[in-house]
Amino acid sequence: MSGDDQRDYDGFALLGLDRSGQAEAFDAIGDRYDEAFPHKEGQLAAGEWLAGALPPGSRILDVGCGTGLPTARQLVDAGHEVVGVDLSPGMLDLARANVPDAAFRLADLADLRDGHLGVFDGATAFFSLLMLPRPEIPHALRMLHGLLRPGGLLALSMVEADVDDYAIPFLGSTIRVSGYLRDELRQVVRDAGFDIAGESSRAYAPASTDVPPEIQLFLDLRRA
Repeated sequence: MSGDDQRDYDGFALLGLDRSGQAEAFDAIGDRYDEAFPHKEGQLAAGEWLAGALPPGSRILDVGCGTGLPTARQLVDAGHEVVGVDLSPGMLDLARANVPDAAFRLADLADLRDGHLGVFDGATAFFSLLMLPRPEIPHALRMLHGLLRPGGLLALSMVEADVDDYAIPFLGSTIRVSGYLRDELRQVVRDAGFDIAGESSRAYAPASTDVPPEIQLFLDLRRA
């Protein structure tokens, strides 16, 4: 690990991460998440890029794996070794049932900073970094950069929104989210040491009346 990566790991640790209520909200949501978000074409397309760009048998970290659907299932079916992490025990129970061939760990993002899970060929972070306060997102990206081998790939998605740690109603619970406008997001990932290999955006309206339509941003990233 380079000195810069170590400083970012340390900075991430020093931010004093507050996840109070986030895990409990997703425990309460449970399998209603997949019911509320039944169409995930953008996520599936990003997963297909990652699965196809890596050699069979590659080791992939799925950050914020949720129920394991569709991403962990998609990557395992493509012949890859998947390690999923999530801070919700309830989501992990569903993921283990949905994708028994993957390995799942209860962990906060900050728990990964010591590298105990090893090095990965690729990673996904589909709508998981938006659960962080905005000042922590660059540190999280640098941490993921440090967990990837040189040239490793990251499939990242965020919601386009100029918000920081903003409370929203979500399937009967309250969660806090952050986001960027797309030009700023591009700069943040480049500053974290990634090249942008591809980009797409999609308008998405969840099957829920308490969440307005959103613009989802998908970035195909390569560790520079």
